[in-house]
Amino acid sequence: MFTLRGFWPSERGNFAMATAIAMLPIMVVVAGAIDLTGTSDDAAQLQNSLDAAGLAVGTKYLPGMAASDVEALGLTFFAANLSLADQQEYADSVSAFSASASGGPSAYYISLSSSINRPSFINGAAPWPAHRSATVKMNPGAQACVLALDPHASAAVSLQGSTDVSMSSCVIAANSDASDAVSRGGSAQISAGCVSTVGGTYGLSPPSANLTCGAPLEHQYASFDPLADVVPPPNTLCLPVPNGKTYTLSPGTYCDKTLSGNITLNPGVYIFRGVTLKPGGNGSLTGQGVTLFLMEGSQITINANEQVNLSPPTSGPYAGITIFENRGNTSALTLNGGANSVISGFVYAPDAAISFAGNSDMSGQGDCLRFVGLTVQMTGNSSIKTDCTAVFGNREMYASRLITLVK
Repeated sequence: MFTLRGFWPSERGNFAMATAIAMLPIMVVVAGAIDLTGTSDDAAQLQNSLDAAGLAVGTKYLPGMAASDVEALGLTFFAANLSLADQQEYADSVSAFSASASGGPSAYYISLSSSINRPSFINGAAPWPAHRSATVKMNPGAQACVLALDPHASAAVSLQGSTDVSMSSCVIAANSDASDAVSRGGSAQISAGCVSTVGGTYGLSPPSANLTCGAPLEHQYASFDPLADVVPPPNTLCLPVPNGKTYTLSPGTYCDKTLSGNITLNPGVYIFRGVTLKPGGNGSLTGQGVTLFLMEGSQITINANEQVNLSPPTSGPYAGITIFENRGNTSALTLNGGANSVISGFVYAPDAAISFAGNSDMSGQGDCLRFVGLTVQMTGNSSIKTDCTAVFGNREMYASRLITLVK
């Protein structure tokens, strides 16, 4: 007969009961350890994917890129850096991904972050969260004087004929991945701080090429477009052009004309729509403190028997910019000025070829020039200064980019 008096002193089954009671916290600890280990592994994978995505975005980022484009680009690289198994596992657990860009010409930063909520090993328990972030710094590189933006063109920067180009401590750069992205031929001589290309180079061995850096820097990251964030001003009422072969224009908008003769431009901003600036014969184009925006197919053609003397404003939104050919304008830009010609400032044609033939007069003083074109051809003697801070109103131009993971 069972009695409580007999139950209490009984020791049968006590071990099993004690073991069962003790197992509960042990199982909780083991489950917690599994959750902790799994979350740690997931967080490490998350961090690796963010780091890799940040570095990849750094190779593609362009100043002025829309925030939504940075986000989409980051997400594409982030997803690609998760294994297929991880993607399946993370389908419902990775959340709150973000990617953004910040900074300025001296350094740009790409910041990425994401979170993961790993389901607990214990049924019904709260998920285990982890948040990770990554920051990549992009240093724009060294000071440059010439940049070709075409991503694939052969001889994107071409130095030909009897040209003698001197760019002390300044870099010639090409974003082309062609094997001869920067090409020197004929009896051309070049001295420069360095040459930097996404692809390769041709003809840049001593004694024809004298580079301070020693040898060209090939297979580098693409260089930033220094004027990518510049927006042309809005059009205004089309102004009349005076009669005759010698005349002076005031700042404003000019439309559907061929301007020739001896043209003087008063200081200020000019918008040319469907205009051809071609002095012709012994004509000239002169303007100090001017910015010329070439819109709607406008073009400038300066031949060897014509004189050009142009310089940019040193302050204001277009400081340092002398010629700006609008994006989408494919009209070739030809600057082959004759005796006493001088050009300084940025000459910019991102979707067109720039042809420049300096001469002893143009190169005598060493001009503060920066060429940025789809392609750039130099066939004359030219000396280009490196330190032009005053002329350019602190606007800079760099070659290549250095990408580092900083967080």
